[in-house]
Amino acid sequence: MSDTLLFVNAAQTVTCAGPPRARRGGEMADAAVRSGIGVAVQGAEIVAVEPDDVLRARFPDAREVDCDRGLLAPGFVDSHTHTVFGAARFAEHELRATGVPYLEIARRGGGIHSSVRDLRSRSDDELFALAGPRLARLAAGGVTTVEIKSGYGLTVHDELRTLRVIRRLADAGPCHIVATCLAAHEVPLEYRDVPGGREAWLDAIVHELYPQVARDRLAAFADVFCEPGVFGVEEARRVLEGARPHGMRPKLHADELHDGGGAALGAELGAVSADHLAAISAGGVAALAASETVATLLPATMLFLGTGRHAPARRLIEAGAAVALASDFNPGTSPLQSFPLVLTLGVSELRLSAAEAWIAGTVNGAAALGLAGVTGQLVPGFRADLAVHAVDDYRALPYWFGERLCVGSWAAGRACHAPR
Repeated sequence: MSDTLLFVNAAQTVTCAGPPRARRGGEMADAAVRSGIGVAVQGAEIVAVEPDDVLRARFPDAREVDCDRGLLAPGFVDSHTHTVFGAARFAEHELRATGVPYLEIARRGGGIHSSVRDLRSRSDDELFALAGPRLARLAAGGVTTVEIKSGYGLTVHDELRTLRVIRRLADAGPCHIVATCLAAHEVPLEYRDVPGGREAWLDAIVHELYPQVARDRLAAFADVFCEPGVFGVEEARRVLEGARPHGMRPKLHADELHDGGGAALGAELGAVSADHLAAISAGGVAALAASETVATLLPATMLFLGTGRHAPARRLIEAGAAVALASDFNPGTSPLQSFPLVLTLGVSELRLSAAEAWIAGTVNGAAALGLAGVTGQLVPGFRADLAVHAVDDYRALPYWFGERLCVGSWAAGRACHAPR
């Protein structure tokens, strides 16, 4: 039997075809949507994107996947998640509803610190068992590539444990996994009231943790929460520059709640992405627009926090920045496992067009992980990361918000969410 798969009988095919890099400005308005087009896959690679009858003639012995007049599209690239954690944080949701700010909850020992205490109490096997079904739910929404950050360990030992769990998840599937070391997520409570404690934790990250991460090849990126009240610009610079000799490229949580200069720092350092950006300044917008750094926006987080504001997506795009969308899936501020809802928020809250939202969740999400030449497009030579959705128009997926419409997803040609 042929090892070729033909994805045929789609009402529309979102190819996102174009240059293998982040899309900017007007480029984001073209998702290269076509009708009557199928995709041929051999092994892990897309080998042809042609009309159905051409594919059938070219690959007469291929097995067919019937898209049943649905939407054929690239798998989503969720380029910012915190999938490895223990318990949910229901109580904080209610506290914020009563007016207690996020940073005040953290100051009281909640927020990130709550998840830190919980993760430290759990075994690797527990963390792996909890994270697996979460990844399956992301895949059930059409996600085929997921970035996962550490950051709930906040000791050298527990950060390494988390990254090793992420590696186990990558080996187990169903999605492609990219690991990021976010040891600079917060200052551990045990370092808070110790003279020189902040500096000691940064020293531990750079001089103890990073060499071990590099030795075992546990992470592709290093990240830092650059935010007033967490880590300042110079502390973030120290963390990210300290990661470079160990082969980790920089990413940032930047300007989420207040303008702290994180976006400009990311552009200066050539970060792969600067994420959040709800409080970005005009200077930060200009810096990102003039750089290769992808502006990754996380609208579900701002919605769940109830802030009433969002990152200025239109200003970023009009300035010429590359904009991506991601879920920020985490237990405290974005417990969201449905990527299509991120597209809905991109359209309804960030004022993106449907095509811009698709590009932001595929091509530009891939660029935010350094994978723009690997995934995010349905073109020959790219990895066979695809999804089929039970809608007949690409604009319908963000429109029918909250619906579970993905009927199948495939990562490198292998099913990670089985068709119904």
